[in-house]
Amino acid sequence: MTQALFDFGDKLPLEDKLPVAYPERAAWGTGPKLRAWQAEALAKYFEAEPRDYMAVATPGAGKTTFALRLAKVLIDSGKINRMIVVAPTDHLKKQWADAAARVGISLDPNYKNSDGRHGSHYLGVVVTYAQVALKPAVHRAKTENARTLVIMDEVHHAGDALSWGDGIREAFEPAARRLALTGTPFRSDAAPIPFVQYVDEGDGIRRSKADYTYGYGNALADHVVRPVLFMAYSGNMRWRTAGGEEMEANLGEGFTKDVTAHAWRTALDPHGDWIPSVLQAADRRLSEVRRTVKDAGGLVIATDHEDARGYAAQLEAICGEKVTTILSDDPKASEKIDEFSASEARWMVAVRMVSEGVDVPRLCVGVYATSTSTPLFFAQAVGRFVRSRKRGEVASVFLPSVPVLMALANEMEVERDHALDREGEKVEDGLDDALLEAANKEDKASDELTRNKFEALNSQASFDRVLFDGGEFGTGADIGSDEELGFLGIPGLLDTEQVSELLRAQQNKQISRGATKPAPVSDHRRMMDLRTKLSKNVSAWSARTGTPHAQIHTKLRTVCGGPAVPQATADQLQARLDKLSDWFVGRK
Repeated sequence: MTQALFDFGDKLPLEDKLPVAYPERAAWGTGPKLRAWQAEALAKYFEAEPRDYMAVATPGAGKTTFALRLAKVLIDSGKINRMIVVAPTDHLKKQWADAAARVGISLDPNYKNSDGRHGSHYLGVVVTYAQVALKPAVHRAKTENARTLVIMDEVHHAGDALSWGDGIREAFEPAARRLALTGTPFRSDAAPIPFVQYVDEGDGIRRSKADYTYGYGNALADHVVRPVLFMAYSGNMRWRTAGGEEMEANLGEGFTKDVTAHAWRTALDPHGDWIPSVLQAADRRLSEVRRTVKDAGGLVIATDHEDARGYAAQLEAICGEKVTTILSDDPKASEKIDEFSASEARWMVAVRMVSEGVDVPRLCVGVYATSTSTPLFFAQAVGRFVRSRKRGEVASVFLPSVPVLMALANEMEVERDHALDREGEKVEDGLDDALLEAANKEDKASDELTRNKFEALNSQASFDRVLFDGGEFGTGADIGSDEELGFLGIPGLLDTEQVSELLRAQQNKQISRGATKPAPVSDHRRMMDLRTKLSKNVSAWSARTGTPHAQIHTKLRTVCGGPAVPQATADQLQARLDKLSDWFVGRK
């Protein structure tokens, strides 16, 4: 970064700090003050003014503000005279139109394909990816009849289906400028996303290449997003299989994927005891947070409509207040979200559709009560709680203590790119398109199939641990115990260092009372620690040398031997860490 972009500490107006590459400086008088990353990303754009530009920024960092400021400059300079924003959902269409209006750009979020032309009082329209895919010719005509800027929000959706990708490409190929935005660009399939650049960095795999990247780790260091306390809960689960056999397991300690999946589903059953216990703990946490963040709200993300209704009823009994319930087939869903956002109500319960892009900045506490576990969905869901309003706010997310979620929580700072050319390789860390589709609507057939595989019999919750800032705290505790309440009572307005200090103190208090820190139940925890450490060290070496991450991993494999990271053993990962350590101190 240039000094001009980082030097925000004095009292000069923002426009006096911008490099000479910026055109039309008067345009910068609109909109809120830029964050450092937004200013740098804009500077990079206007150095070349490319036709295509992709910015990857973690959820909550301010992609919308960045995009609208860029658009405002292009509009005021006369380089574009039409604008089309493509968003994933109908609710986001309205959010984009409202945000654009605040900087003087008039967009129509109610435009329909059958309308043909939009009103002359609008500069352009906001549409969904599905809308474009239905009638790409309509949108192509609108695009080529003017100097059009197309903004594709969460551009990974352009690859949701072959027809969607083809439709987006056909509609916007004539655009004068295209801006792609995403917070989570990775996918598990090998379908290229239109207008995204892919580069082979030497290992035979083409990966998406962003023009500017601002990850969660950087945003956290800059106090742009909140740090997250992950409150993990385990417990004993009992269920009956389709064959009539009764099974029992502790949540997160299943020996097979099927056992883990059924124990997880048993925990989420609204008729059991696990979910009410966790909801009550989350409500206690919300009460603590509201001591210092008066309007703090909570969100429960449910798997389907039936569960959502059940959770809402339980929450109303717990907190004594009406709970806002958002269902995917409710025509007033968008209106309800807006009302909740503007209120000081405690809780909202929603099906998976609310996980992406919905902007309710006062959300501070979340309950991850869904069995959807792809990295994309998890990152977007957690992204609902990390939007910082002032320094010191801490987010809290309650989740089942299952290995896949523990791993995702520990890898919050890992950056991924969309990779192609993985023939014959099953990618474990990508987006399952069927789950993405289910995230935007209730998949009744799938839910019925899942329910018919087993019958939940009984579930009991227990506090497991807290994951925070790369560390794990707590030795387990009973629900309602002083040990659990000690962790739930961490203040909601603290610096990261203060949170870590209080968590360590609470853990030491547990140990002083005779508790022992449990050993890992299986090797997967050590494996995840090693993978996370290797990823961070590779990132540090990349920052020092300018070498792409993929090349560093390839060289480590060449020197140390062994397969790619997901298949490597603990000893192989440790050998690569040792080799990196040698490089840092100058040994070959």
